[in-house]
Amino acid sequence: MLRDMPKILLRWLLLACALLLVAHLYPGVQVTSFGAAMLAAFVLGLLNSLLRPALILLTLPVTLLTLGLFLFVINALMFYFAAQLLDGLQVTGFPAALLGSLIYSLCGMVIDTAIERLFAPPV
Repeated sequence: MLRDMPKILLRWLLLACALLLVAHLYPGVQVTSFGAAMLAAFVLGLLNSLLRPALILLTLPVTLLTLGLFLFVINALMFYFAAQLLDGLQVTGFPAALLGSLIYSLCGMVIDTAIERLFAPPV
């Protein structure tokens, strides 16, 4: 666990930067400061690890019926809920949460790939 700490901290820092990028690219999402972005990235991580699995399980029939597209709605709900909890993150509505969560998820995938390559054991 302790040896994974630099990786976790780097991912958290980069995801906060990704939130700032989302706010810069899309006017429907506003982040007031880097500290607010750090807190929002933390809260989004908590929501995605604690609440998202339960929502996926509860909405499994709808998710299967829509061939997984409903997962985008769940991601948007997590993004919107985080904005409602925090003062430093504002989202203008559900469409803004949907687009913001899509951009944030794409950034997260790039960040995860980069971190895995950075911390991969040498071959």
